[in-house]
Amino acid sequence: MIDGDTDLDDEEAGAVVRAVARQLKLWREAAGLTQTEFGRAIGYGEELVSSVERGRRIPRPEYLDAADEVLGAGGKVAAMKEELAEVRYPKKVRDVKRLEAEAVEICSYNNSVVDGLLQTEEYARAVFGSRRPQFTEEELEQRVAARLDRQQIFCVPTTRPLLSFVLCEATLLRLIGGKMVMRRQLERLSEVARLRNVDLQVLPLSREENSGLGGPFRLLKLKDGAAVGLNEVQLTNRVITDPRETTVLDMRYGIIRAQALTPRESLAFIEKVLGES
Repeated sequence: MIDGDTDLDDEEAGAVVRAVARQLKLWREAAGLTQTEFGRAIGYGEELVSSVERGRRIPRPEYLDAADEVLGAGGKVAAMKEELAEVRYPKKVRDVKRLEAEAVEICSYNNSVVDGLLQTEEYARAVFGSRRPQFTEEELEQRVAARLDRQQIFCVPTTRPLLSFVLCEATLLRLIGGKMVMRRQLERLSEVARLRNVDLQVLPLSREENSGLGGPFRLLKLKDGAAVGLNEVQLTNRVITDPRETTVLDMRYGIIRAQALTPRESLAFIEKVLGES
């Protein structure tokens, strides 16, 4: 019911969590409750209450709802859920989500896994679960929730960007999570491929030319005309803003798209793989 420890190097999240912690402590003291009494009333131990009030733990929405009711705050404590909603996720995830919100076009090439914006919950959990060293259960759930939260970009009709994905055929054949998980993932791809603002293409393994052998990357074209590249490889996450480099990525992505099947052909390809799964 409580999220993990606060990242002390994340200044933005730390400031929000400390402000919420102060308010919770002030409300509890104004009610004349000790930490032990307050914890008992909302169903938590004194140690957790203390950690929250010291800004060491991020309270989940259920904690704030229970606190609001016990303290008779009339919704003022529960309202702090909105302030904590974003900082609950790792900083790099928040930064990517902000960039995606500013984008008019998102381009993605991947030859290892299905792009995060397209992943089902089960598939995302399997991807994060395969990481070594392993995430803790709390870390895994946090990252899955953050990945699914980013997919809200499909649900905002007034600001939906153009979305272009090129997936290497290997991402459709690799049984991440097992046959049933992969089958549901293929069904998800089939659904998304039919959206009017989405171009989903498959680059077959049989193609002799593949300009994406250097690995996966993403290119976001922003409202102000700038472009940002995102490159995630082993132990490294790089944001690319140098116009000379983003121009290369843009050119390379165009070539990869030309090498891939058309969106119509790709949908038929996905459904063929789905039928054989």
